[in-house]
Amino acid sequence: MRVTSATVASCLLFLQSCAAVLKNGAGESPNVLFLVIDDLRPALGCYGYQNVITPNIDQLAAKGIKFNNAFVQQAVCGPSRTSFLTGRRPDTTRLYDFYSYWRTAAGNFTTLPQHFKESGYFTASVGKVFHPGISSNFSDDAPYSWSVPAYHPPTEKFKMKKVCPGRDGQLHMNLVCPVDVKSQPLGSLPDIQSADYAVEFLQNVSASSQTSPKQPFFLAVGFHKPHIPFKYPREFQDLYPLSNIHLAPNPSLPPDLPTIAWNPFTDIRKREDVQALNISFPYGPVPSEFQLLMRQGYYAATSYTDSQVGRVLAALDKQGLATNTIVVLVGDHGWSLGEHQEWAKYSNFEVATRVPLILYVPGVTHQPVRGDSTFPYIDALESCSNEIPNHNIVNAPSGGNDNVLVQKNSCNKAGLPPCRLQTLPEEGYESDALVELVDIFPTLAEMANLRTPPLCPTDSSKVELCTEGSSFVPVILNVTGGTSRQNIVTSWKPAVFSQYPRPSQKPQINSDLPHLKDIQYMGYSMRTEQYRYTEWVTFNPNTFKPDFDRVAARELYLHDTDELEDHNVAGKSEYRHLVTQLSQQLRKGWRNALPSQ
Repeated sequence: MRVTSATVASCLLFLQSCAAVLKNGAGESPNVLFLVIDDLRPALGCYGYQNVITPNIDQLAAKGIKFNNAFVQQAVCGPSRTSFLTGRRPDTTRLYDFYSYWRTAAGNFTTLPQHFKESGYFTASVGKVFHPGISSNFSDDAPYSWSVPAYHPPTEKFKMKKVCPGRDGQLHMNLVCPVDVKSQPLGSLPDIQSADYAVEFLQNVSASSQTSPKQPFFLAVGFHKPHIPFKYPREFQDLYPLSNIHLAPNPSLPPDLPTIAWNPFTDIRKREDVQALNISFPYGPVPSEFQLLMRQGYYAATSYTDSQVGRVLAALDKQGLATNTIVVLVGDHGWSLGEHQEWAKYSNFEVATRVPLILYVPGVTHQPVRGDSTFPYIDALESCSNEIPNHNIVNAPSGGNDNVLVQKNSCNKAGLPPCRLQTLPEEGYESDALVELVDIFPTLAEMANLRTPPLCPTDSSKVELCTEGSSFVPVILNVTGGTSRQNIVTSWKPAVFSQYPRPSQKPQINSDLPHLKDIQYMGYSMRTEQYRYTEWVTFNPNTFKPDFDRVAARELYLHDTDELEDHNVAGKSEYRHLVTQLSQQLRKGWRNALPSQ
């Protein structure tokens, strides 16, 4: 959809409509529930993964709009979160690792929650929202972003402790770590405690609104799983029998992959069960049997997180807040599950940079009715023979396809074929438009009828409020305002951009997460509808400047025929002209890919 003057006029009408819907008779502004999930790739039922059981997130998607092509700006926690919470890209925040605070290293940039706070909202942080430590000033950016100190679950401190039961009867610091929750330190897990706190927050909001004027809230809840270790309640493992788990469809090292593009997954190598495998550095491979265990652990941890998301959404619903609360669910980056023989994030591949992004906007993506349930909790651990709201139960077809939009529930009764929980196809909206996580800040501001941050100038170090993203309200308008629930956007953004640093051209121990002083190369990656094109260029960590005249390596993947990005054709003569064209487009950067005004 080309954004013309007519479209702008339509957008103004749309926003006026949103404001009318989201503000009740008392003139209340919409609340915001912002859900951030660590290391979550789009391995969800609603994104077409038949083997992953996520009924609560699927239910959110069925009443919201799902973005199929949402990309992060850097595939690692701290830089990604700082980027989308400030609405600025890593080259502006100057955070490529975990070891600087943007307000002192780059500029006093206003954050997304700070903007809501300064607009009269009560803002609260639960769990992992900002990356903790130096990158958020050891305070989760308090007092700027939050009305009260951020809550971190007490059990979070056991992340690097020996709490995983082993076959030898001892406790270990393992990667794969299904547990009996009651036997864990403090008898709980971080995401359970975060969900408990968020539920209590929503209950208190509802209670206080009965006795005093209602102040809108911005509640951010960050869930840790499926971030490693894969520590989750053991019963979720039962949803994924190993006999139903398969290796990645492309588990081998691509022959034409530049060495600089490889991430040697050093973080998982620190875990005792991985160390016992004696995997060679840097390429491995990981033994097939353990690959299956890791994939099983990731999926089980994802279902566990889905259950906690469901608890928070059900509380929002129960307290009567779903009719006036915008909900956002997003992953901070993806995670490789054996594709290209790689694990973890730390790359520019699609599996690392593409994330789920779902927005629920009452009155726009769904018409909630007071008294009716919008987000009833769905217990994935119950037998699939039970009736589950908003899903059909169907027999599983023979064979398997990871891209079929069905959701498998393996907890069926003995003797019955596996069953599937299939989201009704007419429910929910979806968009194939290319969007970036830096777009979230201006979009939410516009949806909440706040001042929308203007586009940042080239040097924005002295500008407190601006954005390097674009509000995708026109995309939402295109989908929800039409007759089809799937968009027909053809010219929103022609490209989106990610980047990743490296200390050397060949993999070494700090390749995954080099400190700023050690960064020698930056991989700038551009994703268009048809291609992913990446240039690895020299980078000066003192000036924060790349040198595109010194290219160490190139990658080009043709998504029409190679959606798994297995075949780098950048060096093939028949693609020489295409490489030149894409190189020019990449070097013009994200400003040249902004939507037409």
